[in-house]
Amino acid sequence: MAMAAAGRCLHLHRPSPLRLRVLRAALSTAAPPSSSPSPAPAAPPRHELLLERLRLRHLKDSSPAPPKPLRDRARGPQQQHQQQRTVEVETFAELGLEDQVLAAMREAGISKPTEIQCLAVPAILDGTSVVLGSHTGSGKTLAYLLPLVQLLRHDEATLGMSMKPRRPRAVVLCPTRELTEQVFRVAKSISHHARFRSTMVSGGTRLKPQEDSLNMPVDMVVGTPGRILDHIKEGNIVYGDIKYLILDEADTMFDQGFGEDLRKFLAPLKNRASKPGDQGFQTVLVSATMTKGVQKLIDEEFEGIVHLRTSTFQKRIATARHDFMKLSGSENKLEALLQVLVPSLAKGNKVMVFCNTMNSSRAVDHFLTENQISTVNYHGEVPAEERVENLKKFRNEEGDCPTLVCTDLAARGLDLEVDHVIMFDFPKNSIDYLHRTGRTARMGAKGKVTSLVAKKDVPLAARIEDAMKKNESLESLTTSNVRRDSANPQTPSTKGRTPRLARNSESPRVANLKSKRGVTLSRRAPKVAIKDTTSTRKRSSTNSQPSSSRKHSPAKNPPKPRPAEARTAKPVRAVSKGGVKVGKSSRGKPEGRKEDTLNKVGSKLSVVGFRGRSTGKSAQAH
Repeated sequence: MAMAAAGRCLHLHRPSPLRLRVLRAALSTAAPPSSSPSPAPAAPPRHELLLERLRLRHLKDSSPAPPKPLRDRARGPQQQHQQQRTVEVETFAELGLEDQVLAAMREAGISKPTEIQCLAVPAILDGTSVVLGSHTGSGKTLAYLLPLVQLLRHDEATLGMSMKPRRPRAVVLCPTRELTEQVFRVAKSISHHARFRSTMVSGGTRLKPQEDSLNMPVDMVVGTPGRILDHIKEGNIVYGDIKYLILDEADTMFDQGFGEDLRKFLAPLKNRASKPGDQGFQTVLVSATMTKGVQKLIDEEFEGIVHLRTSTFQKRIATARHDFMKLSGSENKLEALLQVLVPSLAKGNKVMVFCNTMNSSRAVDHFLTENQISTVNYHGEVPAEERVENLKKFRNEEGDCPTLVCTDLAARGLDLEVDHVIMFDFPKNSIDYLHRTGRTARMGAKGKVTSLVAKKDVPLAARIEDAMKKNESLESLTTSNVRRDSANPQTPSTKGRTPRLARNSESPRVANLKSKRGVTLSRRAPKVAIKDTTSTRKRSSTNSQPSSSRKHSPAKNPPKPRPAEARTAKPVRAVSKGGVKVGKSSRGKPEGRKEDTLNKVGSKLSVVGFRGRSTGKSAQAH
């Protein structure tokens, strides 16, 4: 009875030290006298208790739990864009991956997960439909393949699901054949340890070999949307067992003509999931960039999907150096490319040269070949088999083709080890800039990006550089909206005054001002709009007859032409070039003198480095 009373006291109150001594004495007297006093066992150290708790928790977390119905895990709209806090872990085992998957990582020499892998693996293992957003080269392919393989093995152990011919349980859709082959290679490397079978179906090859592969038991199919729909139409792929759907480069899929194929593929899956008793399917979308329009389409198509984004999403890559080389107009652009490319190749670098069009790509390839520089091409007019062969030549460390001349077709999804990216043609928007720069400095490696900036590209290049300097998101910068912002109409507060850009462009002192690199680009931008806004004949006629050339100009007050022009500055016609509106006036002569000064610079380039260096030295110095 005394022991029970003491136990109740200990449970209900937090005893003081004095009361503890009294309770110990009572317990000692209540013990039977015949029992010999035995020493109390020593309490284990605190760190051993913590280690034991961690071990039990790890065993509890690693034990597979029966999956919940996928349709019940949809989050509400208020949870779709929640901010995720990355949990820093040191090993893949801490993410809940099992030994068979971990063995594949050990063989590949990968020990520590990246930020996107820390976010994605636990969420996918939990059965959540997610959109993964992270910069290129951050390990997004492993971020969804590792948990996907473990889920397939878990379904075999708990639900009795197994491989069947023509009935895959997972489908990975990719926009290009090259990305399909890349994902398939990673899946094959994991399958050596995890024991699952995958196959690849893509365009550009015959249907018969792919059909034979699908007629064998298969777990996962990796392919392009059009070719997979062809096999579904032929009866080579059946929807019945599809439980996991992956859309790699999802922004490309929704933004470049794949939307209709995706809806055709999704319609039977959604119809099946709407039936009672069906567990539905889990969706994972992967992208390095995401515009607001594409994000809206995704949220409408996949209701309740959760967005997981890393801290570097749509931002500059910290390990890459960015140089912007402004061309004044007098240089030969091809010669400027040669000045940048030759020193880089002399260091043993692998270089990608990006062009905006196929004609530009062919011209660059022809010019470099004439200068004894071996190149390989990669654009839409190159056949698919030749593109694959060209990539093999470029990847070969012992090959003699370290230069890849390409369009934006090579800017997305390709896992290449590139040391230097040169933009012969500056991209039209910041999204393409991000994808191009993502070909270098992958997985923490160092890289370099050099952009040849023509006059018409100066406003956009200045905005991109300023955003990178401030570590801001490069989400919606395009040539059109940058020009529209720089050509804003005058507000009532500035009515009657000369616009700021026009004043800066007319002042040689301000035009030659040297300051920070972002300001240098933006202040030089008005010089782009000043070149040849009117012909010499029109300027001479305007100067010889200043009053008769304007219908509404009063002829009675010749001594006051400048105030009259200032009051009627709004109706004056303007020529828009390079994003800045410049009125046609008689002030063109000093501007022409500045252009003559620029033309005397010769082949020297204005180099604006991202690390704050602005110099007028030639490109060979870099």
